[in-house]
Amino acid sequence: MLFTEDFLHYVWKFRLFDRINLRTTGGEELEVYSVGLHNSHAGPDFQNARIRIGETTWAGNAELHLSSSDWQRHGHTADNAYDNVILHVVYRDDEPLFKADGRKVPTLELKDRISPDLYNRYHNLVFGNQTIIPCEASIATVDGLTMQNWLTRILVERLEKRSEAVIAALAVNRGDWEETFYQFLAANFGFKTNALPFELTAKSLPQSILAKNKNNPMQIEALIFGQAGFLNEDLQDEYPRSLKKEYDYLSKKYSLQPIETHLWKFLRMRPQNFPTIRLAQFAALVIQSNHLFSKVLEVKDVKGLRDLFTDIKINEYWETHYRFDKESKPAGKSLGHASIDTILLNTVVLFLFSYGRHLQLQHFVSRALKLLENIPAEQNNITADFANLGVNINTAFESQALLELKNTYCDYKKCLQCGVGIKILKPC
Repeated sequence: MLFTEDFLHYVWKFRLFDRINLRTTGGEELEVYSVGLHNSHAGPDFQNARIRIGETTWAGNAELHLSSSDWQRHGHTADNAYDNVILHVVYRDDEPLFKADGRKVPTLELKDRISPDLYNRYHNLVFGNQTIIPCEASIATVDGLTMQNWLTRILVERLEKRSEAVIAALAVNRGDWEETFYQFLAANFGFKTNALPFELTAKSLPQSILAKNKNNPMQIEALIFGQAGFLNEDLQDEYPRSLKKEYDYLSKKYSLQPIETHLWKFLRMRPQNFPTIRLAQFAALVIQSNHLFSKVLEVKDVKGLRDLFTDIKINEYWETHYRFDKESKPAGKSLGHASIDTILLNTVVLFLFSYGRHLQLQHFVSRALKLLENIPAEQNNITADFANLGVNINTAFESQALLELKNTYCDYKKCLQCGVGIKILKPC
């Protein structure tokens, strides 16, 4: 049989082995009261198991291996963490096992106690021919409740992992949530392609400097475009020349150094997404909104949150330009609905969740999850693949969870740690 140790863990955890007339390899009568708690950290695989061997009931840990000899190979003999192992569960018992003090470790061999049907379903799931995900032939048969419960769990996992970056940045910013939100929001305005230069621009230009010039829109625009490096060259139009003049003064006043212009990318982008347009929109948002994160915390519905980013009035120069000194046909350059929802998804939801978790304010965590339920699902290759397999995807709650499912579980064939995979493998 071809399988990993994870399969053995799965069989033990869910008692999917023949439990009739259990005996140790030494011939002693064995009864399993509790398989214990699955341990994903260092140490024995299952903790706090309870078993009866002969007339004696034992409480302790269980360790699982494909072969008994793996105990020595994994160095457990010299590890005190394994002194409290009361049962060694193996697929194949190829050698007797003794602890460092000479005591024999009771062993249960499962080689002839696993159903061929269970193994075949596992093998087809994990090692079969798939093009998208391991369970592509079966995922549509999983009941809605199982799917919803699992997607909720892994969505929280996804947000917990992403919130680590928020809390790390918060520490650098000395606990300033507004500054941290401002930096992440700026990166979001880069929409992946220009996220890094946007983030670097924001970090090089603290909100405290912007606040000192909040009553002068031209100075705000000059600071943002100047720090982004777009005012370093010779400019012809009156508007960018005025920005450059303002920036030359302000950069000396605040000892500012712009980022490298080459970091910005224009190639193969729609003009509407050019970094100059995104910077103009970001500058307009800064001019229009003070203490934006505080407002995010106050607003409780998706419409109110969208309104914070709607009807942002950028400088009229950009109505006929996509880049400095290059005139174009007149076109509106305000943030579209899709762009606003991307900001809500990648910044607002993340910060509501992070703020709630960090300060143990569950209502903010719940608000973050509720917000995802009110944002349309993302359209990308992964969501399209799941939709083609019969999975219903209506909201960002579902699309974000499915991204986590694909990237963290499916791609690594972690079917035995996945609620969907376990449901498919579970005997009828």
